[in-house]
Amino acid sequence: MARNQRLYTDADFQEVIDRQGVVRIFKDDHIVDSNAVVLRFSDTTVVVQTRVSDLTYYDRAACEFFEMKKR
Repeated sequence: MARNQRLYTDADFQEVIDRQGVVRIFKDDHIVDSNAVVLRFSDTTVVVQTRVSDLTYYDRAACEFFEMKKR
């Protein structure tokens, strides 16, 4: 079973990058991406990859990011 841990701070995003954790992204209460790996982030943008050639840029303020952890 998985549990969601919301990513708030730069440290949260850096930890998920270091662990190569998988994230789920919500915008306007809808899932917009799942099983994505965070590649990099800034104060305004989060860049994720879901497949080898599939990079997506998300507005950090407009979206919610959750790391999917296994229990």
